[in-house]
Amino acid sequence: MPLECFHCRKPVEVPSPAVGPIGFRETCPHCHSDLHVCRNCEFYDEASHHECRETAAEWVKKKDTSNICDYFRPRMSAAGQRDDKQKALDALDALFKK
Repeated sequence: MPLECFHCRKPVEVPSPAVGPIGFRETCPHCHSDLHVCRNCEFYDEASHHECRETAAEWVKKKDTSNICDYFRPRMSAAGQRDDKQKALDALDALFKK
C-alpha cells in the first residue's frame, strides 16, 4: 500500500501490516523526511482536538518529526484514492452506456 509522504507528496511503498509496522526511524527514500510522523497518519486531522482523531492517543507536539505513537497507521496515497475513484466512475459509465 503506498503512503504519500507529507513532505514531498511522492508515494512510498510500505510493508503490509502482516509484515510489520513502519519503524520509528524509517525515512522517505525521496526526501529523507521521517515517515512515522503524525502528518503521515490516517488519524491526523487539523480540525480535531490535538490534530488527531484517535481519542486515546497522547498529544504529540511536533507533528512532522518521528514519534513513538502506537496508534500510527499509514495514510494511503491520495493518488491511489484518485485511481480507485476513476476506476469506479469508469465502471459506472460502462454499465449505463446504451
